[in-house]
Amino acid sequence: MSSEFQYIVRIAGVDLPGDKALAYALAEIKGIGVNTAYVILRKLGYDPHRLLGTLTEEDVEKISTALRNIESLGLPSWILNRRKEPATGADKHLITSDLLLAVRGDIENEKKIKSYRGVRHMYGLKVRGQRTRTTGRTGLTLGVKRGAAKQQEAKKGG
Repeated sequence: MSSEFQYIVRIAGVDLPGDKALAYALAEIKGIGVNTAYVILRKLGYDPHRLLGTLTEEDVEKISTALRNIESLGLPSWILNRRKEPATGADKHLITSDLLLAVRGDIENEKKIKSYRGVRHMYGLKVRGQRTRTTGRTGLTLGVKRGAAKQQEAKKGG
C-alpha cells in the first residue's frame, strides 16, 4: 500500500480518478471496458475493487505496461477489440488514440472502395440498418402548411 493517496493517476496517457475502484477507473480509458478491465486486473493479480489512488508507482507502471501490450497477457482472442486486423491479419487490442485512428482508417477504406457502409457514411446516413423514415433527420426544420380552407376557417373563428 502506498503511504500517500493519489487523487489523479495517469495511466496510458489518460488522467484517471484515484477515488474509483480499479476496474471502473480503467474503464474510462478509450478501448477498455469494465469487463476487459476485470479480466486484465485478475490476470495481473490485483483486486478490481481496490481504489486506484492506493496503488504504488510500481503497480501503476505494471498496469500501464500491461495495457500497452494486452496481447502478451495470454487472453483469449475474443476479448480483444481488433481481431484479424485487415492489414496484418493479427489479433490486436488498441486503446486511446490508436483505436480512434484505426476506426477512422476503416471508415475511410470503406468509403474508398464504395461499399454500402462506406456510401452511408459518406452521405451521413444511418449505417447499421436503423430506420430512417422518421429519425435521423438533419437540416432545416419546416412546419406544415395549412390548407386554404383551414386558413379561411381560422380567420372567421379568430
